[in-house]
Formats: sequence, structure tokens, C-alpha cells
Amino acid sequence: MVSARRLDGLIERSRSRPPLRTAVVHPCDEDSLRGACEAAQAALIVPLLVGPESRIRALAERLRLPLDDIVLCTAEHSHAAAEVAVQLARTGRVDAIMKGSLHTGELMTEVVRKETGLRTGRRMSHVFAMDVPSYPKLLFITDAAINITPTLEQKADIVQNAIELAQALDIANPKVAILSAIETVESRLPSTIDAAALCKMAERGQIRGGALEGPLALDNAINRRAALGKHLQSPVAGDADVLVAPDLEAANLLAKELSFLANADAAGIVLGARVPVMLTSRSDNVQARLASCALASLLVAFHERQRSTSA
Repeated sequence: MVSARRLDGLIERSRSRPPLRTAVVHPCDEDSLRGACEAAQAALIVPLLVGPESRIRALAERLRLPLDDIVLCTAEHSHAAAEVAVQLARTGRVDAIMKGSLHTGELMTEVVRKETGLRTGRRMSHVFAMDVPSYPKLLFITDAAINITPTLEQKADIVQNAIELAQALDIANPKVAILSAIETVESRLPSTIDAAALCKMAERGQIRGGALEGPLALDNAINRRAALGKHLQSPVAGDADVLVAPDLEAANLLAKELSFLANADAAGIVLGARVPVMLTSRSDNVQARLASCALASLLVAFHERQRSTSA
């Protein structure tokens, strides 16, 4: 695996921030518990471990991970841990949530619950920030984890979420490519119609803060020569910051192809909730877990700046 210089840069930037109070949900396997402890040692988070206390302490002892300065919040099982973590976020005791050794669906069921979850007026979505060695900058891919077949209105929120994450990383006007299989509008490919509609929505101010272009095929979005070969003069074409896939399957495949075939490193986060949610994976290395914490910290800082500006 190549060195992920850009993700390292995010981690270093977030060190200037106070550690993020983070509920770690059911950290009952080595990867999740070690990841939380290492993020705490790196001063990126102040973890609150939510789960069966005796099981967590036994695991920590076996792994020789000190828990002396870490608070544990007892929850009998993984479902209860998800409920408790969401309530901690609702009441302001934590500023972020990190997934431990439970299924994503189990955690997100509590996060999206109407009465007791972390909903806002925005649709929740997931964004990968990827350091691809052959690409000259960070590449954001969405939505590879939450919305299976999003509607046009949901895609508008997915785009807005990704724009805000890019802005939190000081990309003032992120270039957003709305992907399909081709770069022309074709009624037999509904994703091309959605792409054109999203671009028009951006023109009308329904999506703000980024430059949108679509539909674009993947090569036209990330390769300037391919874009010029199709006579695409948009500033987005060939130089995208954000890739918006037509559906979850396409985004998930793209992200995993980059990770396993192109030696890319990735950090992921859920946006659109009251607090950032880090959906770490068992395949994530330490650096990817730390980078996810950095994304959450920088996003919280961005929202704090927004609130202070509007106050």
C-alpha cells in the first residue's frame, strides 16, 4: 500500500482542533477497539466506549490496551449500544459517532429513526474521501453506503452534503461530476436525466457552493484528455473533486475498485445527521480510521464557523 499523503495532511490539520468527543458503538473486536484507542492516543478524539463493559475490558486486557483514561458506558448488546450512542449525540454529550463491531444497518436504523434519531432537514448520505495515487488531489465519492436508489430530490441532498464536506476541507468551489455511462442526455438512461436536472437545480440555487456538470462518464470526469476528446469544455470535466454515482451499487463498486486495484486509501463519513457518523470498516487500516476522525473534526469545525457567521 502506498503512503496516503493527502489523508496524512487531513490528520495533521485536525490536530489543531480539540479532540472530538466521540461515542464508539460496540467496540467488541480488535479492529474497532484498537482504532478507538489509537485515535485517542493521537489526540483526535475523546472516546466514550458504548457496549458491554466486561467484554470490552476483557478484550482490552487481552490486547494490552490501557483504558484508564477512557470512559465506558454500559449497554447490554449492540442494538442497545446504538440506541445509547444516538441518545448521547442528541443530548450533546458527544459530537460524533464511530461504528464499532456491529452491522452498519443496525447503527443507522437508530441514527435515522424519526422520533429518537439524528435526522435534520437534509437527507443523510455517505462520502468517501479517497487518496488515489494516480489522481492529483483528493477525490470524493458518494453515496456508497446509505442510499440504495436515490430519487432526484435525494440526490440533490447527496450532492449538497458532499459539497459541504469538500468546503470543510477548504475546497471553496468543489467541482462536482454527476456520473452516468455516457455524457449525453438519453431517456433510456434515467441517470442522465437526473444529472441534467441536478445541474439545472444548481443554476437555480437549489444546490449551492459547487460547480456541477453532468451527465459525465467516468473517464470524462477525471481525465482531461478524455473530456477534450468529447469536446467537453466544462471546468469540471477532467478535473472533478466529487464523483456522484447514479446509485449505491455503482458508488460502492467504484470506491472498492480504487481501493483494491489502484492502491487508494479512503476515509468515510456520513453527513446530514446532527453529528458526523464514522462508518469504519474491518478492512480499514489505522491510517484510514484516523483520517475518518479527522474528517469528522474538520466538518464539526466547519459547521461551527457557519453558525458563528449566521449568528
